Parts: sequence; structure tokens; C-alpha cells
Amino acid sequence: MKAKIIFPRKKTRSVTVGKFVLGDGQPIRIQSMTKVHTRDVRAVLKQIARLETAGCEIVRVACATDEDVKAIGKIRPKIHIPLVADIHFNHRFAIEAIEQGVDKLRINPGNIGNEDRVAEVVEKAKKHHIPIRIGVNAGSLEKDLMEKLGPSPEALVESARRHVAMLERHDFRDIVISLKATDVPTMIQAYRLASKKFEYPLHLGVTEAGTLVRGSVYNAIGVGTLLQEGIGDTVRVSLTADPVEEVKVAKMILESLQLRKGVRVISCPTCGRTEIDTAKLACEVEARTASFDGPLTIAVMGCVVNGPGEARGADFAITGGKGKGMIYVAGKQERVVPEEKLVDELLKEIHKRITNRER
Repeated sequence: MKAKIIFPRKKTRSVTVGKFVLGDGQPIRIQSMTKVHTRDVRAVLKQIARLETAGCEIVRVACATDEDVKAIGKIRPKIHIPLVADIHFNHRFAIEAIEQGVDKLRINPGNIGNEDRVAEVVEKAKKHHIPIRIGVNAGSLEKDLMEKLGPSPEALVESARRHVAMLERHDFRDIVISLKATDVPTMIQAYRLASKKFEYPLHLGVTEAGTLVRGSVYNAIGVGTLLQEGIGDTVRVSLTADPVEEVKVAKMILESLQLRKGVRVISCPTCGRTEIDTAKLACEVEARTASFDGPLTIAVMGCVVNGPGEARGADFAITGGKGKGMIYVAGKQERVVPEEKLVDELLKEIHKRITNRER
């Protein structure tokens, strides 16, 4: 039995987004964003369905045109998770998105016009109980902040402070804040400062983090560091990749810190002692158990050096031999199976135990 490490969460206000509550100690929610034109309703719905299956809990769509905004009314009734409209430069789009039934707005108050226009958006949001995320980005800071502070953590927090103050002047406090940067140390320090300064929930992420491998590493370090410090209430892992991969990586980050129950597949890196295709087995096990309810730990080990030890600590395990493997259940040897049947037989054991548990 592995010890559970608890990371105390920073106290924040609660903000309701559709069926979820962010902040105030509630579970950290996983977000992603569609990567097709929002006006292409069929493509958006297809992508969101895949995201829902993968475990996405809040999804965002870009609203760059009037057609995109009006598509929200067709999309929202057909999905099962809260929908966020990403708005820039046009306050009318934010107002229309609320009328179309969106659950949350992501705006940068500094680029949708003067405060009178921001006030119009706020009044509409208040009337319909729609929260607003202030999305500060190191790549689009105000000119005076760039000249004075550069793309620094202090500049990001000051930008957020200005925007928060603007919304608060209109008695609006259903606010979520993000302070994203491509530079991981800048992002980490910005959120640390923000956590001390603001009482609002924080949306974590490294912006423009990169392709699948690089972006996953950058997010794991940036987001993971903050989560260990109790900072963060919702997460979006930005990747230049299929959005489903964003959800997978976010889940893995949360699971690795014991902040989310899921299926954890432990697998050895392999070496010259390995006599089965451990990499192929591990990938197949991971793919075929991804939709299972956790918590569940499965070990896929290539030989008898660490295999039995890891198997004893896992719910289910495979340890390899020459063209065959031993299946373990609850730390005990079950039976030897030919390599080509290992995954199928392992899945049978998992399904059998799950079925017995549910009876």
C-alpha cells in the first residue's frame, strides 16, 4: 500500500462554471480547447465528444467571427460539459456568447475596448450568472508594462490586478485568473505572486508550450510545481497536438500527484535482460484501460529484477519471461500466459475483479 501525500490547497473564492465549482477546495478540473473553426458545428461537436470521452470537464471554443459566436447556440445543447467562449477585440461577441448560452467567458479586458464596453459585458454576465476568466498572457501585455517591467512575473500580476480592479469597480466577482507565459520559471513565479495577491481561483497553464513531448514536459514542470504548492483550481495543458492529448497529459499530472484517481500504468524502461516486448505491452495496456474508473495501478515489467516488487505494490501486473509472462492480481501470482495473450488475459482478470467489486 503506497502512502498518500496530501498537498494542502490554497483557499480561494468559489466560482460556478456550469455544473462545476472552481476553487474553495473543490476538485481541480481539466480543460481543453477545440482546434477547428467554431462555426463548423459538426467538427466541433465531433471533437468535443472525443474530449468528453477522454475526461475533459470544461471545453473552450474560439470566437473570432460572428458566425463562431452564433454557433454556440447550436453546440451547447448537444454537449455534456460546460462551454467557454474565448473572446478578443470585440465586446459584442462576449454579449452575444452569453445570449447563446455559454457557461463562461475568457476575455482580456484590455483588448475589448474601453471600460464602458467592459461594463456592458459585466452587466450581461451578472444578469445570467456567467463567470469571467481574465486571461493574461506574456505575449500580449500592455505597452506601458512591457516598457517598465518587460514580460516578467510582476508585469503579469500587475496586468491581472488592473483587470480585476476594473471588474470589481462594477461589483463583479465571479472571476477566474490565468497568468500564462511560455517561459516556465516566469509562469511559476507569476502564479506564486498571484496566489498571494488574489482571492480568486487560478487557471493553470504554460502557453504555447510546444509539441506533444516538449509541451508535456514544460506543463508537467510548470503546472506540477504549482499544484505541489497547493496553487491552482483548474488546468489546461496547451499542446500543438490533438486536444485529446492535452486531456491525457493533464490527467497524468494530477494522478502523479495523487490529486486525481485514475488508471496508472507503471512500466519498466527495458534493458538487455528483457525478453518480451514490454513497450508494446505497456502501450496496449494503457490504451485499453484508459476509460476505466480508478484508482487502479497496473505494472508492466520486463524481467524478474524489479518485476515482482512492483507487482506486489500494484493491483494488477505482468512480469516478463522469455516469450511469456506472469500475471499478478493483488500482489499474488495468478498464472503464466504466452506473450501474445498477456494483455487479453490481464484484462479478463481486471474485468472479473471490477465486476465482483460492483456486486
